[in-house]
Amino acid sequence: MPTLVIVRHGQSLWNKENRFTGWIDIDLSAKGIEEAQQAAEKLKEGDYTFDIAFTSALKRAQHTLDIILEGTGQTHLTVYKDKALNERMYGDLQGQNKDEARERFGEEQVHIWRRSYDVPPPNGESLKDTGARVMPYYEEEIVPHLKKGENVIIAAHGNSLRALIKHLEGYGDDEIVKVEIPTGTPKVYELDDELNVLKTFYLE
Repeated sequence: MPTLVIVRHGQSLWNKENRFTGWIDIDLSAKGIEEAQQAAEKLKEGDYTFDIAFTSALKRAQHTLDIILEGTGQTHLTVYKDKALNERMYGDLQGQNKDEARERFGEEQVHIWRRSYDVPPPNGESLKDTGARVMPYYEEEIVPHLKKGENVIIAAHGNSLRALIKHLEGYGDDEIVKVEIPTGTPKVYELDDELNVLKTFYLE
């Protein structure tokens, strides 16, 4: 039976500065590198091995995956990189400090953009929009490997992984926006042959 592991990238430089990052290609902070190294250690301790790896087109997720594969001695794996797994596109909010955005647009409006399922910020994506690109990619490119019994690791972002978690765990639209995904902490899904979730847990 296949195992799927998902990991939100470690803290990025703009996470540290409390900025909306979205599709801006920002790398990991020193803490983010450390979080990725700790993720590798946890996976190594649990003896998790993979057949294939997927990540986004953004360097903070790619760097996290590189550190994990190096730390677990699996740098030989084929890695697929695709913008379908990118973070939610935050549009006009990208690059802005979150506190400054609240002052500019109002706290309630920023909260709606961040925590509603289907209301996008100006020129950006909602979580629903993000899921509309994540899920076809998952079904077409990742599911076939799982159905062959292969173990898969995905290193991506808070919102692209939220879309996947919504599908895997059956969250409702209003529930999924409240789900917090810690940075650099592997989440394991043990699946049956039909890809139903038998068990899921974080390696903490």
